[in-house]
Amino acid sequence: MTPKILIRTIWIIGLILASMNTFASDDKTININQDWQYLQENHANVSQALNSKNWQPIQLPHTWNRTDTVDAQPGYRRDASWYKKRLELSNAKRQFLYFEGANTQADVYVNGKLAGTNIGGYIGFTFEITDYVNRDKIANIMVRVSNAYNPDIIPSQKSDFFIFGGLTRDVWLIESDDVYLENLTVTTPKVSHELVEAVAELNFDSTKSYPQSTLVAEIFDPTDKMISKTHTNIAINQGAQSLTLALNKITNPALWSVDSPDLYRVKVTLSDNDRVLASKEVTTGFRWFEHKEGKGFFLNGERVLLRGTHRHEEHAGFGAALSNIQHRKDLEQIKNIGANFVRLGHYPQDPEVYKAANELGLIVWDELPWCRGGKGGETWEANTESLLTRQIQQNRNHPSIAFWSIGNEMYWEEDFPGGGAEDVVTPYVQKLNDLIKDIDPSRFTTLRKYYPGADIVDIFSPSIWAGWYGGAYGQYEEALQSSMEKYPALIHMEYGGSSHVGRHEESPIDELGIRDAQVSVSEAMNQAIVKSVAKDSNWNENYMVNLFDWHLSVSERFPGFIGNAQWAFKDFGTPLRPENPIPYVNQKGLVDRAGNPKDSYYVFASYWQKTPMCYIESKTWTVRYGPKAGRNVKVYCNTEQAELYLNGETLGKKDRIHGQYPAHGLVWKVPFSEGKNQLYVKGFNDGNMVIEDSLALEYQVGTHDKPKKVALSSERVSENLYLVTASIIDSDGRLVTDYEDRGYFSSLDSNAKLIENQGTPNGSSSIELANGMARILVQKTSNAQAVIEFKTQNFKGQYVRID
Repeated sequence: MTPKILIRTIWIIGLILASMNTFASDDKTININQDWQYLQENHANVSQALNSKNWQPIQLPHTWNRTDTVDAQPGYRRDASWYKKRLELSNAKRQFLYFEGANTQADVYVNGKLAGTNIGGYIGFTFEITDYVNRDKIANIMVRVSNAYNPDIIPSQKSDFFIFGGLTRDVWLIESDDVYLENLTVTTPKVSHELVEAVAELNFDSTKSYPQSTLVAEIFDPTDKMISKTHTNIAINQGAQSLTLALNKITNPALWSVDSPDLYRVKVTLSDNDRVLASKEVTTGFRWFEHKEGKGFFLNGERVLLRGTHRHEEHAGFGAALSNIQHRKDLEQIKNIGANFVRLGHYPQDPEVYKAANELGLIVWDELPWCRGGKGGETWEANTESLLTRQIQQNRNHPSIAFWSIGNEMYWEEDFPGGGAEDVVTPYVQKLNDLIKDIDPSRFTTLRKYYPGADIVDIFSPSIWAGWYGGAYGQYEEALQSSMEKYPALIHMEYGGSSHVGRHEESPIDELGIRDAQVSVSEAMNQAIVKSVAKDSNWNENYMVNLFDWHLSVSERFPGFIGNAQWAFKDFGTPLRPENPIPYVNQKGLVDRAGNPKDSYYVFASYWQKTPMCYIESKTWTVRYGPKAGRNVKVYCNTEQAELYLNGETLGKKDRIHGQYPAHGLVWKVPFSEGKNQLYVKGFNDGNMVIEDSLALEYQVGTHDKPKKVALSSERVSENLYLVTASIIDSDGRLVTDYEDRGYFSSLDSNAKLIENQGTPNGSSSIELANGMARILVQKTSNAQAVIEFKTQNFKGQYVRID
């Protein structure tokens, strides 16, 4: 099937719908997230499901893998479940259901009849239900959703993230007249600072013919002032129809950029004798991207160094079933750190994510979920091409998107015999690249870590994990230089490493790496056969602070560099890492799985953030050992100067030198007193103090003794919520900061429950200790005394009572 035929076929069956901001304004569009029921039973048909007595009330978004992905039991539920809802409809002529996403296959039934099936978990889909509604205008909706193992649906089950099952995004009811204006796309054949030429492409479907109709297109500028109105006469035929309309030229446009994300509205209205048949509006922006070899990435003719990170769609306690507020909060947090670029790894994400990126000024890398597994057969190809086509059609209006990614590590861990071979994968990469260019030639095509495809796509990312999966972080500049010589259109996606919150070392591994480590900075598929920091270190936060500081000191001054993206902004769940300090959690985030910043977060803020900031390393490093002369302390600031104080006495003011390693030169030798100490820093711009930070810590001269026992304590956080802390102490009662064994919390009665299975530093009942400590939140469930137990392999039977 050719790309054009494929596109047309998908459009006819009604599976294409743009994000929420493209719904028809004159159609009645209703969010129907409330008052659903859920059945966690895999029944084969509607009647069997209806006969069950185990339905439970829920609201959407919803996933049945909210917590079982990161619990102590290996595996997570990969099966089918049912959802149902009763709708009372109006007298509108046509009704549609729009699902923003259902992972990964959904069968939609209305009044017992199958209205449609969707394959693929990360793309929205629409089904018309008009013919299934009964005379009383009642629609009993039932949806069977499955995330069961299916190698014919990307991403591969061997990917390094969970495939959450359920109706994980919003669901909408759309009611329309005879004409359903299904899709409106605005393209810009010409954009400059002086002029924009825009074209509106419409897809609509009508149950009747209107031979003498009018199409009106209006453009509203960023202040919502109408600046253009175009009229044309058209004939609406019965059935599916496409139309292209050249819009009036816009002079002196306000261009979309990362600092001024100006947005326009384009509204089209179809009318017959002054009767509005349908209308739709989209929000878009006008800009152009370029890559100039040896000079970098350009937006609207100006070079922009891409300062980026990555986002997975999940959160502690919610899995992938996030609200729009949570999606936006993630993007706001990324923007607030000073980033201008985000890779959506490794799949298309919720419509709210793109809307937020448009409004915040974040450039987006949107990725087809071809992640590992190699290439499959005809069914796999059809599913993959359908997903790619729909992804582009759904997201084309978003000005934030600059890159369409074909995939990531596609040849790894093949699912089909021979499916990872170069002569199998490369021609298919070429086919998908051609498909993208046929639909949308205005954006860059990309992929990561498939070297035979480097010359196929516009922009390519090799694998460079200097100082983590291989080599040392001191090799980063050399690795970047040699890679850019080999791949002139190079962007660097994925660098960094894991950090276990609260774990610290006075002398972490330096820029020379560890002895006998793998020399190559590219990660090996089989980590068992290599020596690396990833596999052979304790994942302390100090090392990651230094690694990121070094990487940024290189990338911020590297000539002609497009940019890079740290992996990943937030810790996320993965089935492939059961023995991590927090089991089943990829701990490479700058924030933990609940969004709380780690130390590394502040390194990036000191380079990129625009509002004043200072951070003393580190809030979770409150017990330190060292010589009587004291220890060095780093302070990360973005201010012109900083002054550090110890116990009220100044240690001097220093000028910040941007990019000087480490900490922009803001390092002080601090003569700590034994016992309690107070650090305080002031940040200055133009001689005025603009920001401050403080840190209380305990300093011990010398070293601690061997671990003697476990001390358990509890602290009330809020009503009925307590934080239980386990500390390993020596015979003198001092904290044993190098104790790192795994510990286990449990509740010994029904008077309290652990807030566990969150995949966070204080929400995991099985967790490695950090600097001799482990914590967990506990919810009291009665007024009676509760008993919490903590144990390790070597310390057993330690209890704390909570009254």
